Amino acid sequence: MADDFIKADDGKVRAELLPPRAILAIARVLTFGAKKYAPENWRKCGDPTRYTGAALRHVLAYMGGEQRDAESGEHHLAHAACCLMFIVDIEGA
Repeated sequence: MADDFIKADDGKVRAELLPPRAILAIARVLTFGAKKYAPENWRKCGDPTRYTGAALRHVLAYMGGEQRDAESGEHHLAHAACCLMFIVDIEGA
């Protein structure tokens, strides 16, 4: 890198810190949902408690020893993380 290189990125979000395998797992859950319902169908639900309940069901299934969702084959915690992302987006956090 050249000595005169300057990049003004102080204070910016460090998206490169996101764990790639987890992000890909969540993307697979979203892909499954898009095929089952419709792309971004989740945005039509304005009630975040629906996603709280779904996230808890996936966490409880995982706590009960079930790693993968029977229907999608994806990790229960990827489903839960997806639901939590929906809530964050709905609430505008």
